[in-house]
Amino acid sequence: MVQATLFYSAAALLLASSAQALESVTNWGGANPSNLKLDVYVPRNKAANPALILALHPCGGSGQQYSQQADYSQAAEQKGFIVAYPSATNDSNCWDVSSARALKHEGGGDPTTLNNMVKYLVGKYNVDKTKVFATGSSSGCMMTNVLSATYPDVFAAATCYSGVAAGCLIGSPGNSPSSSDRTCANGKINKTGAEWAKIVRAMYPGYSGAYPRMMTFHGTADNLVFPANLNEQLKEWSTLLNVQFTTNSTNDPSGGYTKMVYGDGSKLIGYLAQNVGHTVPVHKDLDLKWFGI
Repeated sequence: MVQATLFYSAAALLLASSAQALESVTNWGGANPSNLKLDVYVPRNKAANPALILALHPCGGSGQQYSQQADYSQAAEQKGFIVAYPSATNDSNCWDVSSARALKHEGGGDPTTLNNMVKYLVGKYNVDKTKVFATGSSSGCMMTNVLSATYPDVFAAATCYSGVAAGCLIGSPGNSPSSSDRTCANGKINKTGAEWAKIVRAMYPGYSGAYPRMMTFHGTADNLVFPANLNEQLKEWSTLLNVQFTTNSTNDPSGGYTKMVYGDGSKLIGYLAQNVGHTVPVHKDLDLKWFGI
């Protein structure tokens, strides 16, 4: 047993020591009115046609900070995928998920810049276009929802931690806890699935294709982005993905979590974490399973 423990400890240390540093990218092309920044993790054993995960930090964070929080590096070394870690630089480093330009396909806001980053990385690293994914925490989760609405033909699937539905912050004067209209974060915006879907479809007029598969988490003790927002997300995406609630699974994936399955569970899953605050910890193994990596 001691020898086995030493072996696995040594293997973990080897993987950690082989992890690459983040690469700063400045030349991805396209307009960048919000002065977003980009760091990328490219593993040594990059696959010939790798998957790409766009990982979005919370307010007050950065791409480098979120690379430590989400911690995909060892998995990337094992599986050969790339992780992009952008950084917001305005409004307490929160993503713009409220302005008219942000809530429109090719509107010129943060989502457009993020999509330009993705296009650059897809071309540079021969990324498999069917394996582009988004994930994020708090403000990053909010942007994950908005990207899934404004660029649904780019992202195959998304995972989301402690955010709000796409369009929940429409018209807010800002996006940070101090600058935003708190009505949304406080869970006071309640719409039907059809109403949410109408808002999303207006972000990309004429689009008739599929929307990304969504897995989203929230904690019951979240007093910054209230847990009622989980239900609004689930109403939004169950309508867009045309799936209905099927069943709950308790203590899944661990004690205190309730897994809410829609349809056969391949398009939409929600997780409610009992007594967990802001934010729900990143479940990278579940993320990668959801992405099929």
